[in-house]
Amino acid sequence: MGEWAFLGSLLDAVQLQSPLVGRLWLVVMLIFRILVLATVGGAVFEDEQEEFVCNTLQPGCRQTCYDRAFPVSHYRFWLFHILLLSAPPVLFVIYSVHRASKEPGGAAGGAGSLGTPGRPGGRRARRCYLLSVALRLLAELAFLAGQALLYGFRVAPHFVCAGAPCPHTVDCFVSRPTEKTVFVIFYFAVGLLSALLSVAELGHLLWKGRPRAGHCRQEAERDNRCNRAHEEAQQLLPPPPALPARHPGPDPYAPPSYAHRAPTCDSEGGSGRSKASLATVRQDLAI
Repeated sequence: MGEWAFLGSLLDAVQLQSPLVGRLWLVVMLIFRILVLATVGGAVFEDEQEEFVCNTLQPGCRQTCYDRAFPVSHYRFWLFHILLLSAPPVLFVIYSVHRASKEPGGAAGGAGSLGTPGRPGGRRARRCYLLSVALRLLAELAFLAGQALLYGFRVAPHFVCAGAPCPHTVDCFVSRPTEKTVFVIFYFAVGLLSALLSVAELGHLLWKGRPRAGHCRQEAERDNRCNRAHEEAQQLLPPPPALPARHPGPDPYAPPSYAHRAPTCDSEGGSGRSKASLATVRQDLAI
């Protein structure tokens, strides 16, 4: 049961990235396959080779007849089936954890990447998940066909065997054939249900991920409405209060008020006063 618990813990991580249909598939996988096979399947098929009795004492004849009756044991065939079905989801979980560890937010930054198809990382994760579901569906169909070809839908209580090393035709008998027949039919029905869930999940993901022109048009219209509402709200707001006018201060580069000003010659009176003052200075010098 320790190996089954480890596999179940790995599959539990898939539900963090799976839609509702994928989680239903996971419930079928964990309860109707792993749990039933680990509890009931082992008790039904564990003694199949020991209880396979033939009416001969020829060494090696019984083992040869058992190999011809059951080329692969039912129990081991279903174990390999479960392991192969679990490989694509587990590989997707490993990829998701690796991609999330490289994002800036760490594992928390990539937790919901499958639900955000607009981001490049989300689109890449969606494609990987689609690939895992497709591989899971192909493995399911291949094993259903293999079970039907190898065993059919009935475990016969009597098996006739002939050939070396048996000296003659030998009659062999299978233990609990009715119980094994019920288990074979049950497991095949669970396989069909699992395949239908995988088809539904694949269709759901393809339908949800397809480009929708109407949706993009609605998004654009909603953005335009938001922009118009924002502009109208800006128009309804009162204008901001006007700031008081600032008076210009004195020029810091102007000369001080006590500085002597140069004489100007703009008017005739000013020019005459300048000439009279110059004549007075000359007379003083002559004296």
